[in-house]
Amino acid sequence: MKYTHVIFDLDGTLLNTIDDLTDAGNHVCAARGWPAHTVAEFKLMVGNGIPKLVERFSPPGTDGETLAAALAEFSAWYAAHSEDRTAPYPGVPEALASLKGAGVRMAVLSNKADAIAGPLVERYFPGVFEAVQGALPGVPAKPDPTLLHKLLERLGASPETTLFVGDSNVDVRTGKNGGLPVCGVLWGFRDRAELEEAGADRFACTAEELRQIILG
Repeated sequence: MKYTHVIFDLDGTLLNTIDDLTDAGNHVCAARGWPAHTVAEFKLMVGNGIPKLVERFSPPGTDGETLAAALAEFSAWYAAHSEDRTAPYPGVPEALASLKGAGVRMAVLSNKADAIAGPLVERYFPGVFEAVQGALPGVPAKPDPTLLHKLLERLGASPETTLFVGDSNVDVRTGKNGGLPVCGVLWGFRDRAELEEAGADRFACTAEELRQIILG
């Protein structure tokens, strides 16, 4: 079938942001004398929003006040360095241009802070997406479907003809919680086994394969 709407995750799906996220996290760790983490470790820590990421890279038992300070330090550093090494995945800009040309309406739903997500998407994919929704204070993050439902309503999209695309179990659960079919991409931060276990309906190894799935 052809999908009329597609909602994409951002990190690990459209943009390879892991190096900048790792650098920001390790900047905080170095400043506080905490152990640094590898890129592979950060790939397993991201996905549930920045506060959870900070909690995960901080030493076990870190108190709430220290976590709050580390979060502020991370957010300030990342805001200034979020484009140092970030780039679209191969073939993604071309696939998005083709989909837009075919009349597919697209949006982004990310657990990245809303103030960062919007400008980042527009920087790398200008004019492609009708809406970009990042994490908001006081609103449950993915995989809770609250912001997904708001996005569907904003787009006037039907769950039956809207595909959710992401690279982690968080994304698969988000789509499923919102009643959407889900395509897992295999170029991101997590592996096929995780996506299969979470219940992804389809899989794409390349951006071109994803484009063909969307266009039916």
